[in-house]
Amino acid sequence: MINTKDILETINMVKEENLDIRTVTMGISLLDCASDSPKTACDKIYGKITGKAGKLVQTVEQIEKEYGIPIINKRVSLTPISLLGGYYSEEDYVKIAETLDRAADALGINFIGGYGALVQKGFTGADERLINSIPEALATTGKVCSSVNVASTKAGIDMDAVALMGKIIKKTAYLTRDKDCIGCAKLVVFANVPEDNPFMAGAFHGTGEAECVINVGVSGPGVVASAIARAGDCDFSELAEVIKRTSFKITRMGQLVAREASKRLGVPFGIVDLSLAPTPAVGDSVARILEGMGLEICGACGTTAALALLNDAVKKGGVMASSHVGGLSGAFIPVSEDAGMIEAVSKGALTIEKLEAMTAVCSVGLDMIAIPGDTDESVICGLIADEISIGVANTKTTAVRVIPAYGKKAGDSVTFGGLLGEAPVMKISTLSPAKFIARGGRIPAPIHSLKN
Repeated sequence: MINTKDILETINMVKEENLDIRTVTMGISLLDCASDSPKTACDKIYGKITGKAGKLVQTVEQIEKEYGIPIINKRVSLTPISLLGGYYSEEDYVKIAETLDRAADALGINFIGGYGALVQKGFTGADERLINSIPEALATTGKVCSSVNVASTKAGIDMDAVALMGKIIKKTAYLTRDKDCIGCAKLVVFANVPEDNPFMAGAFHGTGEAECVINVGVSGPGVVASAIARAGDCDFSELAEVIKRTSFKITRMGQLVAREASKRLGVPFGIVDLSLAPTPAVGDSVARILEGMGLEICGACGTTAALALLNDAVKKGGVMASSHVGGLSGAFIPVSEDAGMIEAVSKGALTIEKLEAMTAVCSVGLDMIAIPGDTDESVICGLIADEISIGVANTKTTAVRVIPAYGKKAGDSVTFGGLLGEAPVMKISTLSPAKFIARGGRIPAPIHSLKN
């Protein structure tokens, strides 16, 4: 049972160390909204979303006010739209995306996720049509987020899906080029995607989930950084203990918010996601945590080891604080959303290659990375394949959210505002993997996937 007193002891962190609940996300199943008529499906979808989540924002704001805990985002995640059933054309899927956007506006939420497909082993016709509709859908909506799972440790890597996603990313960037290619900031390519992730842009409501659930994503990089600073020059064992205790307190607060939202909305509590999610705000950076451990700058030799310690300690502390931990649960390293990461890239200390190494030990992957707009499609496919292979080989979630910034070159920047921040355009190898990508088919699952 949660002791409210334990939670209130951390409230001082809110004002001093940027502690917040990053998101309360309601997951909603749309499986009963299928219809042969696209218009009927849209009507059902709109009615169900606005019906189930009609009091989400109001309830979360009441909790925020009563407990004095900032809750930054209120979001909705949905069944992957490609699973709805019925025959829908690409144009029909775009209309569904626009329906989701209308529902999000009506609810007053920040983002709505689930416009995606699960194609780790191959495409259905619906999958392929939905994926081909993604650029237009993201260009004509403001709050819709999309994710596509192209690989799993059990299935291997669907390289045909990887090749298609390279094209989709380039087209999405082009169609939103007048807004610094922001469409790509709402599109994620996954391996081993979790079905209960509350964080955008990759959130969706899995088929093994209940009809409707509440999932909460915590944050608190500033709190962890302050705790490390107070600990001083202790050894690594003590440093890990400091992070674990801090993570426990942060997660306990997330658990309280989740339980309260669940009770007041009459919706089952799903999970707490332990992820340390940074923002562009000063004092809210994962990079600064790593530098607080003793690195001159994020990206220096030792960065991956420091991140591995941080990620492990956050999980160990968090699982003691909540009976139901899920989602991504780790330390995020999105370049555009982390002031320390932005500075490290600007100084040349942090490269795509170093970020890729870091993703082997953290959540989630190559996230919010801007690259030159003239980057060849095959290079993007190769980047996705490299990152996804880390997830498959290590039985972990990895992802790519990359922005080919049209008209921009390395050293320029793109600006999205809010939590999405500002991304410096990073240099990427232009050596071509085109012949490799063109082989197609599936990269087989690793031997350790055979566990039955």
